[in-house]
Amino acid sequence: MPPGQPPAKRRRRDPEQRIEEITAATERVIAERGIEGLTHRAVAAEAGVPLGATTYHFATKDDLIAAALRRSVERFGAYLDEWVARRPGLTAEQCAVLLADAVLPPEDGPERDRQVVEFELYAAAMRRPALREIAEQHHRLSVRALAHYTDADTAEAAGAALMGVSLRALAAPEPPTRAEVERVLRRILVPNPALGADAGTGEGAEAGR
Repeated sequence: MPPGQPPAKRRRRDPEQRIEEITAATERVIAERGIEGLTHRAVAAEAGVPLGATTYHFATKDDLIAAALRRSVERFGAYLDEWVARRPGLTAEQCAVLLADAVLPPEDGPERDRQVVEFELYAAAMRRPALREIAEQHHRLSVRALAHYTDADTAEAAGAALMGVSLRALAAPEPPTRAEVERVLRRILVPNPALGADAGTGEGAEAGR
């Protein structure tokens, strides 16, 4: 440094950017190693930051998981908002067809990795009560999106079905086919005139005996 020149000021890092970098690295570590392989040291190495930076912003492993889950839910909500905005006014029939296309993950690649991470984070809430409210938002977002196309009860049923189909598609040795998924969604979303208003209730069951 030339004589008389003041020392260069160290540039302060944006804490929000650092948090985002660490959270994104947490998701990548989970994608590669699962929740069991998640550690502060692994996240720091993945993010390219000092270990102290991860422990400063996220004191515990559960804090890392909560941040990654929250990021995942926010991304899912943005995806659903865009999906609905691009498809206003769908009929129940059209909704069943398009959802069948959307719900099945590819056999491999970043999209499948993202879905695996989402489910690992969602499942983590089973043993971590503090995460359950964040995890529940995932279902609420699905129901909110489906409510643009159907009634509230049907949206609840379809949201639960989509969760089950997605999990089976990732975990089963033989994932469901697109035709199977569409058949399930049609049964839920498309009104069936053959079923009476009291079908499945105690009154209807008695009448059928």
